[in-house]
Amino acid sequence: MNDSSRTALVTGVTGYIGGSLVRPLLDAGWDVRALTRSAAKLDRRPWRDEIDVVEGDATKSDDLDRALQGVDVAYYLVHSMDAQGDFERRDAELAEDFAAAAERAGVSRLVYLGGLHPDVPDDELSPHLRSRVEVGEIFLESDVPAACLQAGIVLGAGSASFQMLASLTERLPVMIAPKWLRNRIQPIGIDDAVYYLVHAADLPSDVNRTFDIGGADVLTYTEMIQRYAHIAGLRERVIAPVPVFTPDLASHWVGLVTPIDAGLARPLVGSLVHEVICKEHDIAEYVPDPPDGLIGFDEAVEEALADPTS
Repeated sequence: MNDSSRTALVTGVTGYIGGSLVRPLLDAGWDVRALTRSAAKLDRRPWRDEIDVVEGDATKSDDLDRALQGVDVAYYLVHSMDAQGDFERRDAELAEDFAAAAERAGVSRLVYLGGLHPDVPDDELSPHLRSRVEVGEIFLESDVPAACLQAGIVLGAGSASFQMLASLTERLPVMIAPKWLRNRIQPIGIDDAVYYLVHAADLPSDVNRTFDIGGADVLTYTEMIQRYAHIAGLRERVIAPVPVFTPDLASHWVGLVTPIDAGLARPLVGSLVHEVICKEHDIAEYVPDPPDGLIGFDEAVEEALADPTS
């Protein structure tokens, strides 16, 4: 990827994933443009002067058209992470508008990061996870080839799901917790997630599908808590899972015992009600594993704890 004339648009750039994606895209030779409601929020980013910033609102067609003009690949990293009841409709409308604008602009590829989920009926998924599935389907049905990457917990200093894990572990040496702590999860380190996002831009034009992406380890949430505690130099945690915690109750529990707002905790907890592990690794047919292999849980946690922003 050495053709510096190619342009990638990154939405959600003020978020953790979007912000982490910019430097690797620049290093890979892309011209990077960001769409954000507030350009001032990017002023302290080290790459600010190396990118083109379009200040605008993703809900407005004119702003989308300006941002997507001349773009080759568009990264859609926008999610509603709030407790407002209409978020599913809002997410679907945003995705439909974005796909339509990408078609008008002649964008060559859409790249979307959604969530790992089990093969169950949509009504058995949490509303937030169901919404992410729907957004992916909207992109796959558009006229622009889409790569919809599906990941579980992202391990990195600025990841909300990682912050929830860290806070629960550090604040509760003894906990009575939801039974979903026994579910298997395949987390992915932030570096690996970004690696796949960058390389998804170069998938063949006839590739229009979802890809599961995950790290080297499959663990239960309980195992992640204990391994985090060991890495952080804490004593082994005492955990007693109980069946009475509904997702809503569990999200309020998380909100009470951690700095995570209950509204944000709800989608995080909802994504853990089912086991979230990769069902395939088909992306390896197009993108080789990272040169040093996929990052394991322990290494990803060590890197996150060493991050000065953590």
